[in-house]
Parts: sequence; C-alpha cells; structure tokens
Amino acid sequence: MITIKSPTRVDLAGGTLDLWPLYNFVNSARTVNLAIDIWTKVNLEGHTDQSIEVYSLDLKQKWNFENYSQFIRTLDPKLHLYQSVISKFHQKAPGIVEKGFSITTQSESPIGGGLGGSSSLIISMMKAFSQLTGVKFSSPHEMVHWAHNLEAEILNTPTGTQDYYPAITGGLNYLNYDTFGITQNVTDPKGSPLYDNFLLVYTGRSHHSGLNNFEVLKSAIVQDTKVMAALNKIKIIADHMWEAIQSKAWEKLPGLFREEYDARIQLTPAFTSPEIERLHQIGLSNGAQAVKICGAGGGGCVLVWVSPEHRQKVISACENEKFQCLNARPVSPLQDQL
Repeated sequence: MITIKSPTRVDLAGGTLDLWPLYNFVNSARTVNLAIDIWTKVNLEGHTDQSIEVYSLDLKQKWNFENYSQFIRTLDPKLHLYQSVISKFHQKAPGIVEKGFSITTQSESPIGGGLGGSSSLIISMMKAFSQLTGVKFSSPHEMVHWAHNLEAEILNTPTGTQDYYPAITGGLNYLNYDTFGITQNVTDPKGSPLYDNFLLVYTGRSHHSGLNNFEVLKSAIVQDTKVMAALNKIKIIADHMWEAIQSKAWEKLPGLFREEYDARIQLTPAFTSPEIERLHQIGLSNGAQAVKICGAGGGGCVLVWVSPEHRQKVISACENEKFQCLNARPVSPLQDQL
C-alpha cells in the first residue's frame, strides 16, 4: 500500500502572475506562498488481476472496472481527474498500470477554497503513481510542468503553477518567473509570526479560480490600463513581501496584505464577493490587522492577520456570522519531495 499526503497552500503575494504569459507582460514576476497542514491524501495499491477500483471519500462514491480499457472509456465527469492523471502514467508505464490498482483519494480543503486543493490532489496522485510505476521526476519543476498541463486539460481553463510547488516541497516558497523559467527558494517558517498571526477563514462560498484568472488574462492581452496597473502593483508588493520576510521585518506584512487586497480587487470585480467584503469588515473591526484574499477570490478562504491577543475575539466574531475558522498552520519543508 502506497500512502501519500501533500499540503495545500496560502498565497501570500504575487498570485495570478504565475499564469503564463502574464508574468511576461510585467517583465518577470514573483510569488510568495506558504504550505499549510490542510492535506490531500491518496492510498494506492497495485493489483494483479487487471481490476481497477476508484474511491473518492470527498464525493462518497466508488467505481469498479474490469480493466484499464473500461476505466478510461467511462464518460462519468467525476472520473475526469483520475482518467487524466492515470492516462499519463499509462503512456509511460502501460504494463504496470494495466495490472490494475485500487486508489482512494481525499481532500481536507473546502471545495473551491482557494487553497490549491485540486492542485495538491493532482500532486498526491502523481507522487503515488510515480512510486507504483517507477516513473520518476528529475525535479519539482518537471513535476509541476506535468501537473499544470494536466489541470488545464481537466478544467479547460488556463492554469498557473505556483500551487503545485508547496504541495511537492512544503515550506515557505518564493518563486521567480522570467524568460529563462521558474526558480524556487524554500525556507522554513518555523518560529515566525506566520504561526502566531495566521488565521484562515472559509467564507462558505466556493469560487472558480480558472475563470477569474481568465478574465484577468483577457484584459491584460488587450492592455487594459486599470488591470495592467493592478498587475504591476501586485508584482511590486510580492517583491516587498519577500524582502520583508527575508529581513524578518514582520511588522511590514499587514500593510502589504492591505495593499494586495486593494490591488487584487482592481483586477476584476469577480475577485471579491459580499462574503469576502463582510469578512473583511468583521475582521478589521475586531482587531485584525489585515485580510488577504486566497487564490483567485470570489469566495473560498481568506487569510486574516491578527495578533494573538485579538485572535479569539476575531474568531468569535467570524463564527457569529457563520464563517468557518479553520485550524490550519504552516508546514515546514518536506523531507521526501518526489
């Protein structure tokens, strides 16, 4: 039995600019994100009789197939993710995949939570099938290249790449995007205010990151001045965020989160929602220093930056409004990355 779990992430700065070719429009870009202990999990076991069993704990649904051919031809849209990922490993190691297997998947992330849950689940599946088939990845970059193309195929929308890196490596990630590719710097958040001041709250409303980002991409292609100004502002904020973290100037983070919030809602109205605006108001009025939209917004989760002395007051105020406060904490760099 192969057992895999991968973290999800909170994007701290630079989100959306990881979408090709947006970072070329602003002459390179950076993103900063943090792996968190909201996990996706995969159990995978090889068979010898060609039978295939797929069990989604999130959907509470199980499928059984006599062989790979029957599995891959089935037209159930709920199987599309499994079929897309597994078919790529079948291309690389057909004999092993056709021997059959049982796979069970689970995601702890709320659906549409803006935490990169679907990206993390793809990485968990890829890690598991890599072990089963012996198909290896030379680096996190190669694994991300597979993964973001797979997710574009599954979602039929443009996909960025920053969500996959923390699922592979854990830790606090700084990603640089330029003409020559992507570089990654991973550090350990342990002992930092990223633990003490971190509160993750789910709005209760799902979002669709691909569609929100596609709206931004379309506007950027026609050089919409408002959108381009916001993208350039987000780029600058990401640079300042990493500089502040590197120099341990933690007092600068709330201001940068507030700037990011303002810049992000300039990209498209779809990045905010009544729920996010209400949560923003509640958080700040009860002692929080800043609220950061997670992912492409429009719902999902928000990061509330709040000092320990105001934490419980903010939690109580959010829960009184039926928002869900998640017990999430940062994840240190993972030992076994691939």
